[in-house]
Amino acid sequence: MSRLSIVIPMLNEEAALPALVAHLAKLDPAPLEVVAVDGGSEDASVALAEAAGWRVVTAPRGRGSQMNAGVRAAQGEEVVVLHADTVPPSDMVEVIAQTLANPSIALAGFTPIIRGPHKTRWVTTAHNWVKTWYAPLLGRPHLFLRGVRLLFGDHAMFFRRAQFLESGGCTPDAKVMEEADLCVRLARYGKVKLLRRTVETSDRRIAEWGEWKANWIYFKVGILWAFHARDRLERHYPDVR
Repeated sequence: MSRLSIVIPMLNEEAALPALVAHLAKLDPAPLEVVAVDGGSEDASVALAEAAGWRVVTAPRGRGSQMNAGVRAAQGEEVVVLHADTVPPSDMVEVIAQTLANPSIALAGFTPIIRGPHKTRWVTTAHNWVKTWYAPLLGRPHLFLRGVRLLFGDHAMFFRRAQFLESGGCTPDAKVMEEADLCVRLARYGKVKLLRRTVETSDRRIAEWGEWKANWIYFKVGILWAFHARDRLERHYPDVR
């Protein structure tokens, strides 16, 4: 029996959820459960999640607080946090089980391919990969040398539930870069690893902002975090649904 809980923070995701529901139904083996954490959606997100047979819990709006609530509610020993616009491979459950069978790995994630209905965003995909290296190298070199990489929400991050809870989880009021803080906290238990296996993530932000503006935003937010300039990081990261 699977030990994996899939936690999905969501807010007004009715456009993305049908595709995700269809893909999660094809996972082989199946996960133990899917927990959707709603932050106050005003659309059909909750109804879609419930119709899919997912368990729905609520939490104050904000990815940090929603992730914390989802992990607390999870029943599995292992947890993957999956964004609503990210599609995992069909063998995700097995890949996670094999990865976390190695006790030296505390947290890991997949390599995202940023893709839309008309094109693959290779420039942003490449920057996303490079950022997992340069952000910790600049901001946390001592951790970088220990094998810690900086992962983000579209990496479909996964970890052991007990270690997440013991570490204190995400900063509750964090709306941006909450995953980066989590990487630092979980580094005390082992390596933070980026897998070569891929997930596909929607290009909706790039379609809204434009590719060069999007990469500038990603770079700016990452550098501000690395150098501890965290005051209202979310103002540099406009919301897109």
